[in-house]
Amino acid sequence: MKGLALFALVFGFSIITLSGVDKQKIIFDCDLGGDIDDAFAVSLVLTSPEFEVLGIVLDQGNTPKRAQVACKMLYETGRDDIPVVVGRKTDDYISHQFKWAEGFTKLKPVRKPAADFIIENLKKYPNEVILFTVGPVPNIKDVIEKDPDVLKLAKHVYSMFGSFYLGYDSNPVPSAEWNVRADVSASKAFTSSGAPVTYAGLDITTFVKLGEELRQQLWQYDSPLTNALEDLYGLWRNEWYARPDPTLFDVVAVGMVLWPELFETRKAFVKVIDPGYTIIDESREPNCEIGMSIQKDEFLRRVVDRYLKQNLHRK
Repeated sequence: MKGLALFALVFGFSIITLSGVDKQKIIFDCDLGGDIDDAFAVSLVLTSPEFEVLGIVLDQGNTPKRAQVACKMLYETGRDDIPVVVGRKTDDYISHQFKWAEGFTKLKPVRKPAADFIIENLKKYPNEVILFTVGPVPNIKDVIEKDPDVLKLAKHVYSMFGSFYLGYDSNPVPSAEWNVRADVSASKAFTSSGAPVTYAGLDITTFVKLGEELRQQLWQYDSPLTNALEDLYGLWRNEWYARPDPTLFDVVAVGMVLWPELFETRKAFVKVIDPGYTIIDESREPNCEIGMSIQKDEFLRRVVDRYLKQNLHRK
C-alpha cells in the first residue's frame, strides 16, 4: 500500500479505499423485539457493506427494552460503532425476546431523543440519507411535529407499512396492517408528510417466509449473528401468534434498496383511514410508490446468502 501511495503521489492521482466508496447513509427505525422479522432485518442491515448505518432507532412500545436487545446484537457482532437511539415509550409490554438481553449493560443507547436524532441527521446530510421505518411510526409523528418539512430532506423513505391489494396470509381483502393501526394518528401524519416514500406493504411481504430448510442452514452456521437470530427466534416462538416459518415483512423493505431489480412498484396516492386501513385514491396525484411484486425465491436466496457469508464478531 505504501508503494501504491508513493506512485499516486508521483503521478498525481488519489487513492479511494473500498471501505469508503459509495456507501449509502441510512437510519433504521424499527420495533426490534416484537415480531421476529425485525431481528432478521437488522441482521441484513449489518451484513450489507452498501450501508453506512447512522443509527438504529427503536420505536413504539417498550422502547428501552427494545434498545437493550439492539445494543446486545451490535455488541456481539462487533458493530458497537453504530448508535442505538431510544424512541418514545408508548407502553410497558414485555416481549419474550427481551429476556435475551436482560441485564446487558456493556453497550448503552445514546441520550438524544429519537426525533431529535433523525432531524439532526437529515439536516446534516440533506438528500443523502435513506430512512427505513419498519415498525409503527410514533417517532416519525414526533419528527413531523417538531419540524413539519424535515422528512422532505430524506433521499428516500422505505417503509414496511400498509395493505393495498392483499391482506395478511395473502387474503384478497386488504387488512388493517399492524404498523399502521398500532398508531393511526401517527400513520396519518406520515402518509401526508410530503416525504418521498416507497411502501413495502403486505402485497409483497406477507408470503415471504423463512422455511425450515433455510432456517437450518442458518442455525448450522456458528457465528455471533446467526446464534443471536437462533436464540431470538426460539424466544419468539413462545408468542401466541408465532408460527414455525416466520414472515420476513421488514426484511423486504431493506431488500428494496439492495436489490431493486427484484421488485415492481407503482405510483399512487395513499391515505390512512380508521381503524388503520391504507386506501388508494386513484383520482389524486401520486404521493408515494407502493410495492406490487417481488421475486420471492431469489430474494430469500440473496438474504440467506448474506447471513451465511458474514463474519461479524468482536475484534
